[in-house]
Amino acid sequence: MPEPTTDTLLRTRWRACLVLTAWLMAIGGAVTFGVAWYARALDGHWLGWPFSFWIAAQGAPVLYLVLVCIYARAMRRLDQLHGIADEDA
Repeated sequence: MPEPTTDTLLRTRWRACLVLTAWLMAIGGAVTFGVAWYARALDGHWLGWPFSFWIAAQGAPVLYLVLVCIYARAMRRLDQLHGIADEDA
């Protein structure tokens, strides 16, 4: 079986990068707009604030941070898989 060319490997990596980015952006968008859309349905209070405010102010940014960590880890693995990882990482 012939070895894949560098061009083919880079296209494969780029496609995987786009798929990963699309999925993480979809999750982030769903959280951003989902919390705002259903905020009125989240009745109740948490430490004196409405529960919907707490979710939007505390929960969503934490999820964004998790998404960034997932992206960084996945891209590091993808770079290692395609042999273009940094030596200092």
